[in-house]
Amino acid sequence: MAHEIVAVTPHGVAYRRGLRVGDSIIAINGEPILDEIDYQALTNRAKLDILVRRADGREETVRIIKAKEMGLGLQLADTLACTPYPCKNKCVFCFIDQMPPGMRKTLYVKDDDWRLSLMMGNYITLTNVDEKEFQRILRRKASPLYISVHSTDPDLRVRMMKNPNARFIMDRLHALADAGLHFHCQIVLCPGYNDGDALKKTLTDLSALYPAAQSAALVPVGLTKFREGLADVKPFTRESAQAVMDIAYDFQQKLLREINTRFVFPSDEMVLIAGEKLPTEEEYEGYPQIENGVGLLRKFENGLAAAATENTLHAVSRRVRIACGTSIAPVMREWVEKYGPEGVSVAVQSIRNTFFGETVTVTGLITGGDLISQLKDADEDEILICSNTLREEGDLFLDDVSLGEVRAALKPKLTIVPNTGADLFNALLGNV
Repeated sequence: MAHEIVAVTPHGVAYRRGLRVGDSIIAINGEPILDEIDYQALTNRAKLDILVRRADGREETVRIIKAKEMGLGLQLADTLACTPYPCKNKCVFCFIDQMPPGMRKTLYVKDDDWRLSLMMGNYITLTNVDEKEFQRILRRKASPLYISVHSTDPDLRVRMMKNPNARFIMDRLHALADAGLHFHCQIVLCPGYNDGDALKKTLTDLSALYPAAQSAALVPVGLTKFREGLADVKPFTRESAQAVMDIAYDFQQKLLREINTRFVFPSDEMVLIAGEKLPTEEEYEGYPQIENGVGLLRKFENGLAAAATENTLHAVSRRVRIACGTSIAPVMREWVEKYGPEGVSVAVQSIRNTFFGETVTVTGLITGGDLISQLKDADEDEILICSNTLREEGDLFLDDVSLGEVRAALKPKLTIVPNTGADLFNALLGNV
């Protein structure tokens, strides 16, 4: 595949060697370029032999010698973009399979792409990667990757993921480790499937791969009410979540002694379900899995506490309501009581998720319709809702109800607050 040059930095290294808009790059150092990953890896070298197709159709090789990390100063066409590889699993816990019909198409997309794992931290299973593509992962030194392991037992992993390729996970992880690559692991836990002794085996196998395996996050299965025809999976109870936490604590203490890291990190949601106190910042060891919901609450509370300590402003007397998921509501009430600014009366309202079902308790899955129906009688001066309830553009909730529609339906002012403790404190003051 040839990739057309659409922009050239004036006087950059490629410009000086005669590359121009309209030329196309066919290969670098004899290797074809499949995508952005290949381009970045192949150009991160000191000596490049670039096979170029000129705008008039002629082909020639252009040699470039540069500092290894120096870019070429080229922008290539969209042919370089990574079209996501689709997921080929049918996991018993797949959240997308539990989505209601009739929502926007992007919410039903299942990707399982190692390139997005490398670039964006997406979790992947490696079940759709053939041997040729896996060798490209090794050759391109793709590290760190974020891998959904779930279980290291071959038969159990196949049972949970409904894909015969799932059984080869340990072979793949050992190959990554042998190549000197690093990866973080995710274990989505389903009661009766991969908890208990199965979890102990998985953590034993993964921790044995340290330092290639950097960490393992324990995430409880998320279940909606739309499970007709799907596998029988139970939600976590306080008791079953506590059993997971006990295993995690035992492994943390053991591994801290043996390899100087806790390695195992239960997600915030698991901690809340179990009714445990949030770990300290030190116990998160730099938050290696914060994007996976591991340590967000600790970081949030620390930010809220710091903002309250540093505040020198006197709040105007007013009434505020915070709308949040049912799992975080009790903790939010404690935080407001402890850190809330004087003069501001704050009510915390947990929003029951009638859209996905009340087993869904996180704030990020609150819908516009539920906000309207459950906040219609609110009479405070202002309602605060976290920004992670909206899509990236900040205009739509998951049920396609717009932010404007919710604002129009509620009497108080509705303010969207970025997901940090400092931003919440400023919003309580009325400064957002």
